[in-house]
Amino acid sequence: MMVKVVEAKTVLVRSKLPGAEFVVNPYTGCAFGCQYCYASFIGRFVGEQVDNWGNYVYAKINAVSVFEAELARVRRDGRAPSILLSSVTDPYQGVEKKYRLTRGILEALAREPYPGVVSILTKSPMVLRDVDLLRQLPRAEVGLTVTTTDDRLSRFLEVRAPLASRRLRTLAELHAAGIQTYAFLGPLLPHFRYDPGALDAAFAGIAQTGVSSVFVEHINLRPYIKRRLLHALKPEPPDVQQVYLDASTEEHRQALDTMISGLLEKHRLKLRLNAVLYHNQDQ
Repeated sequence: MMVKVVEAKTVLVRSKLPGAEFVVNPYTGCAFGCQYCYASFIGRFVGEQVDNWGNYVYAKINAVSVFEAELARVRRDGRAPSILLSSVTDPYQGVEKKYRLTRGILEALAREPYPGVVSILTKSPMVLRDVDLLRQLPRAEVGLTVTTTDDRLSRFLEVRAPLASRRLRTLAELHAAGIQTYAFLGPLLPHFRYDPGALDAAFAGIAQTGVSSVFVEHINLRPYIKRRLLHALKPEPPDVQQVYLDASTEEHRQALDTMISGLLEKHRLKLRLNAVLYHNQDQ
């Protein structure tokens, strides 16, 4: 794993994501190396190839000071826009233990304390380290990405990420600590369409943590992602590979949407944004 220190010109960036006005990415790259991750495109900004995703992390060593200056400018008019950590990296991957950039940003927010929504999305139990700061933020929320309850599948597709079972325990621990929580069920793995029991188990596992709301997102199969996935799936039988190839169709998405509607009701979970998210593969 290559780790480099760089200086950022900006950290608090306007967002195009629904539900977040600004995003903060303290790192470029992600050591977790998930096979399906759309964020691998970000490598071009630091001279890294898409296929090298998961093998590098650039730590924005000045992220905290830049964030403080940019936040002050945003706050001049009294606004407190929603902030997401993070959109194209995991704010709690292993290098955070050393550089503590995410914690530094939360410390800056807690000093006010910041009155706007501060949302964290991660796959790491390291977020539990910062419960003390999260409790100081009146509108803090933490989401854990959960793609499956099958640790074997989790290890195959999410190469170095914490196991799915550990993420579910983290959600439960955050909920018990009084932190507002949510789950991000995404991407929806294509085999769920043919294995409703596995999808039901994922929703059940999420509901058991105390979470009351979820984001759900269809898999993004833009060409650069599909190539990486199919390479990883080469040892698998042709019918397994075909399931992924077919996952871009409207028929596939509609079938999953119908299943999800029933499972949300069954497990008494609220769908955030009132829709299953989908990225147009042609854009």
